Amino acid sequence: MLSRLLARPKFYDTLVLFGLLLAAVALICFPEESVGAARDGLTLSFNVILPSLFPFFVLSTLMVRLGLTKYFGQALEPVMRPLFNVSGTCSSAFVLGFVGGYPVGAKTAVSLYESGQITRVEAERLLAFSNNSGPAFILGVVGVGIFASSRVGLMLYAAHALASIFVGILFRHWGGRNPNSGRRAGESISTVRFSQAFVESVTGAFQSTLHICGFVIFFTVFIRLLFLAGTIPILAGILGALLQSLGFDASWASMLLIGLIELSSGVWSLRDVAGQMPSAIAMAAFMLGWAGLSVHCQVLSFIGGSGLSVRSYILGKLLHGFFSALLIFLLTRLIPFDTTVAATLAEGVYGIAASDFSTSIRISSIVALSLWLGLMSVCLLSTKRAKQKQRIA
Repeated sequence: MLSRLLARPKFYDTLVLFGLLLAAVALICFPEESVGAARDGLTLSFNVILPSLFPFFVLSTLMVRLGLTKYFGQALEPVMRPLFNVSGTCSSAFVLGFVGGYPVGAKTAVSLYESGQITRVEAERLLAFSNNSGPAFILGVVGVGIFASSRVGLMLYAAHALASIFVGILFRHWGGRNPNSGRRAGESISTVRFSQAFVESVTGAFQSTLHICGFVIFFTVFIRLLFLAGTIPILAGILGALLQSLGFDASWASMLLIGLIELSSGVWSLRDVAGQMPSAIAMAAFMLGWAGLSVHCQVLSFIGGSGLSVRSYILGKLLHGFFSALLIFLLTRLIPFDTTVAATLAEGVYGIAASDFSTSIRISSIVALSLWLGLMSVCLLSTKRAKQKQRIA
């Protein structure tokens, strides 16, 4: 009955109109708070989002437009095919997704599909597990900034990475056992010269980054208004009552709701319960795996008119969140917090949480350049081996 009602265009339009009316009323009732929330979103976008994502967007677009993913795929085909049942070309989205963070992996996967380098089935499988949080955010902002422990950050990143691999293995037969099905008729790989690819990469990366900043600002204001209107406290009270048997209360439910909407705000809300290590870390792991509606909207803006289904992406992120929380639940019982596991590596991430714009852009640019040099080395090595095989043949 409800599904039929929601499917009616008039009911849907009325619902949207009512929601917009409530949003307008909230903005009128809380103008100062709305401006303050927008200012916080702008600060976050300028200091974190813009400098950390822009270099990786340029890198990923250059790789796709120049066709370098083909050579990189030849080297990693023995890994990607047995594990995830996708071609080695998909490895570029998987690697960039882990290093660059949300939503670099998803953007690279869509670009690979639109340029004809992977099939529709491969792209939908790739979307399920390639869009991941970057190490800077997990190690610095969450580990050090929230829990004041770089070891917690390392544990969260390990669980996040393992959960992503598990999801990829589960989706290896998504869309059928044949990953070559779903290729568009007459499709060919589209590559361009470096000068054109460079211009397109820079302009496209800047536009994509601005879109993401827009979503971050919107959801920052949206969450603030939900709190001021009393919506989140009411929903948290209901959810806490339903999940009381699992140890949830209204405060935990409120943090979960925030994390479901926006990742950064969700993990930041955990700072008040950071002392309750196992539960708080498991909640953070779920939020990092799920990524939040804000990130999902960013990904949907890339999928857009590509024709790719979003079902594999949404289901994959939900499973990613559950697997991450489960792995953290197990790790916190196997590894005591007073041990010196990876202590030397852990000390190196303390400064990330307090990074400003100049520091963030410097770190992300160095990492992107290093990754670019590494990928070029792999491409050259793969080309050299291919030529040697041709000579032998």
